[in-house]
Amino acid sequence: MDPARFERKSAYEWHIRPFGKMRVPGVIFASEDLLREMDEKVHEQVVNVAMLPGIVKASWAMPDAHWGYGFSIGGVAAFDVDQGGVVSAGGVGFDISCGVRTLHTGLKVEDIDKVKHRLADELYRAIPAGMGSTGSIRLNDAEMDAMLKGGARWAVERGFGERADLERIEESGCMFGADPSQVSAQAKKRQKDEMGTLGSGNHYLEIQRVTDVHAPEIAAAFGIEQGDVLVSIHCGSRGLGHQIGTEFLKRMVIAAPSHGIVLPDRELACAPIGSMLGQEYLGAMRSAINCALANRQMLTHLTRKAFARILPGANLPLLYDVSHNTCKIEEHPFDGVLRRLYVHRKGATRAFGPHHPDIPEAFKEAGQPVLIGGSMGTASYILAGTDLGMGLAFGSACHGAGRAMSRHQALHRWSGRQVVDDLEMRGVLIRSPSMRGVAEEAPGAYKDVTAVVDAAEGAGLARKVARVQPLICIKG
Repeated sequence: MDPARFERKSAYEWHIRPFGKMRVPGVIFASEDLLREMDEKVHEQVVNVAMLPGIVKASWAMPDAHWGYGFSIGGVAAFDVDQGGVVSAGGVGFDISCGVRTLHTGLKVEDIDKVKHRLADELYRAIPAGMGSTGSIRLNDAEMDAMLKGGARWAVERGFGERADLERIEESGCMFGADPSQVSAQAKKRQKDEMGTLGSGNHYLEIQRVTDVHAPEIAAAFGIEQGDVLVSIHCGSRGLGHQIGTEFLKRMVIAAPSHGIVLPDRELACAPIGSMLGQEYLGAMRSAINCALANRQMLTHLTRKAFARILPGANLPLLYDVSHNTCKIEEHPFDGVLRRLYVHRKGATRAFGPHHPDIPEAFKEAGQPVLIGGSMGTASYILAGTDLGMGLAFGSACHGAGRAMSRHQALHRWSGRQVVDDLEMRGVLIRSPSMRGVAEEAPGAYKDVTAVVDAAEGAGLARKVARVQPLICIKG
């Protein structure tokens, strides 16, 4: 995009003044280089979101923003029910509550090196991955509803993990207000055999080493040191979340005229928060959040068992679990008043600052851990939320590197075998059921995650804590 189209507020903040039917400004957080590289659709989608009823303050895009369905991926917007605010299925996305959780291992790189290939093979056997992957866990109708209601708490009660895990998960592992009765039979059917699976696309399980510590005092609060080995799991609500998104988008498009809503784009289908349709979507969407939390909890359990078979002395406590495709009710000060807002984050991570009541006691002084996934074979980052960020975009930050080209383009540029061989030469072991999927997720298909993270820190959205590099990647 041409920077001349924006009003530059700082080195990392670019504004679109309201025009036409925009109710609030558009704001993109990015360096000038990242802004120039963004596709034109990001500008269009930021503008369109700014036209939705009840939006407050601004329509934002994070430094990793790229073209998405309705909202750009990396889009953030908050809506006030008292001002006719809406909830948008396109503002949450299809992979509801896709997110990242990171585990400590208590190990150093030298502990992994001697068993690296065995560990990679064992994790690949233990973690079902790939398109349509299914696991050994089967849920009947009653257990499905209990899982959708209870999230990670349900999983822990069924033996998939430890109670201490719940203290390190957003919402303490269970999203309040879930209503499994609003989840269709088809959505439940799709999920029945998919619990405890990674899925495909950009989902992964990585063994990582901490290469750099940027904020030692915060890293200490997070329990991180240079040379530590961590495990990160990136996945979401699988087929259930996708089905919910598909069904409610159709319903919202049809119902919009009856609510007096004129959509700037059909993909921004939405419903008034207080409407029956809006409440039904929220009940289903919260159920999908719980599904994702339960799924990552099950994967954590499978990972711990795999580690125990290769490295019996390893202990894998949870560092933190964050989601990045959600709509949540949060209280934020705006215009001098504490307001209850419905904050949509699509491909954006919650990044609450120090002393926020919704983050664990262990992180009160440091701020919330913000887990940023890179591309396969490149770095990932651990950040911390800031006080400044709370006032910028209601405590939000980027969620990953962000795609620089489509999967179709990546397929024409790389072969999966080439990517696997190149990465192994660099010390990164890839295990995947699909060479096509590996090619689609080639590191070169993504933006430079360091540039994205530097922009997030430069804008004040979050603070860099540590950089991690992959050693093993189980890829969907």
